[in-house]
Amino acid sequence: MKKVLLNILILSSLVVLAFQFKPVKQVVNAVNTSERTSLVDKDSLTIQSRVNVPEGYKRVVYAKGSYEEYLRNYKLKPFSSKIINYDSSEYFWQGGHIGILEVPVPKNGLQQCADALIRIRSEYLWVNNRKDEIGFNFTSGHYCSWKKYKEGYRPKISGNKVSFHKTARASPSEENFYKYLNLIYMYSGTLSLYNELKSMDSKDLKIGDMLIKGGSPGHIVMIGDEVVNENGDRLYVLFQGNTPAQSVHLVKNIEDSLISPWYELKNNAIIPVSNYTFSDAEFVRFK
Repeated sequence: MKKVLLNILILSSLVVLAFQFKPVKQVVNAVNTSERTSLVDKDSLTIQSRVNVPEGYKRVVYAKGSYEEYLRNYKLKPFSSKIINYDSSEYFWQGGHIGILEVPVPKNGLQQCADALIRIRSEYLWVNNRKDEIGFNFTSGHYCSWKKYKEGYRPKISGNKVSFHKTARASPSEENFYKYLNLIYMYSGTLSLYNELKSMDSKDLKIGDMLIKGGSPGHIVMIGDEVVNENGDRLYVLFQGNTPAQSVHLVKNIEDSLISPWYELKNNAIIPVSNYTFSDAEFVRFK
């Protein structure tokens, strides 16, 4: 009887051990799969270092000091950072991003999707001593340049009629520059950028180009990194501002987790980006 009981005890122990080892093996497999497929480096603080290159691809090389390199090396907040609205509240959905760009969000609520990208482009021109190139069309089609604004010219707006008059003292200061940008945020947007900027074919895209839906409302996102394989196939990382005005963030590819956060971009394609779907993809480039 003791021998029977001993055999039962041994058999029971083996069964318990078998069940203990099974989930451990599953966990190990899960970890290995995650390590093999993850394209996000949580410990890094730039776009380029946050996003790993997919197998079989390499980063497209751009000149040092170029706009493309400026964007690729844009600084990010720590990985766990949340999307924050202009009023300091948390955005209702935190599941669509893998990074927050170091772009301040003004408390006035004006810096929405197109405005955030206008700011990034303008700041690049500012720090690279190309200030006189800064200028954008209003939705009315009237061009408003930083050069004239710093000289004291301000718009007089009546409906769709706009005229500029020297009504302020001249000031080339950085503080005045951000006042100029606030003016642009008020009277420009996705529709003005769509009408103003050069249309691009998807086969010619590069870092800094934008996927756009011009309208009121519309939406726009910018390419922050680019890779290519030996067949010439290209993938892109995207970032966006949003409405309400909020943190500029790198977006996941919700539709294709195998390559996320990389995107394949094609003309006239349906491209879901975070919480917005571009139903007929079109692309533009800053001058």
